[in-house]
Amino acid sequence: MRLFLSSYRFGAHYDRLAGLIGTPGRVAVIPNACDAWPAMWSGAVTSDLTPLRRLGFRPEVVDLREYIGRTAELEQALRRFPLLWVRGGNTFVLRAQFARSAADLVIGRLLAEDALVYAGYSAGACLLTPDLHGIEKVDDPAEVHPACGIEPRWDGLALVDHRIVPHVHSPDTDPTGDCTRLAERYRAEGVPHWALTDDDAVVVDGDRVEVLCERA
Repeated sequence: MRLFLSSYRFGAHYDRLAGLIGTPGRVAVIPNACDAWPAMWSGAVTSDLTPLRRLGFRPEVVDLREYIGRTAELEQALRRFPLLWVRGGNTFVLRAQFARSAADLVIGRLLAEDALVYAGYSAGACLLTPDLHGIEKVDDPAEVHPACGIEPRWDGLALVDHRIVPHVHSPDTDPTGDCTRLAERYRAEGVPHWALTDDDAVVVDGDRVEVLCERA
């Protein structure tokens, strides 16, 4: 299994993502963490496609809403990509769309086969943790039902064994300081977590896990 999990896009560690994937090629961009914000959706997608193209990738949007009830077709589509790029937004909305499309099952299988690399930032990283308890302090679970038609889920995909708190001490992406306070709460309660600034990342390559940050 190969994972690149960050607070904001590549952080300061694009070289480590490049080491997981080799030569840039096709990449499936999954933007569904933004599904609760239709007015912002297109702009959010473009904001990720542009830096990927500048680095030589060929990004293609994979909208999970188009694959609800089409699990086999989703797996077939994702097998064409050596890299998944799962952007930030609302973690609970993203979790719901993974469940509705069965992407949680499909991507889990593909990662177990080492068929692709998963790169996710912010919500795209938090999704892979054991559970989402605490994330409600920074993402609103109430956005799930209007956007997805189901109730929020509180289980993560459990592909890593720590919770992730993005945007810690990163005023540009967390101007209210909610993420920093959540990391402080986890630390006080003894909850295993990785507190990531926008420069930081977690890299998983097989059995090896590296936390590229000052805090853990």
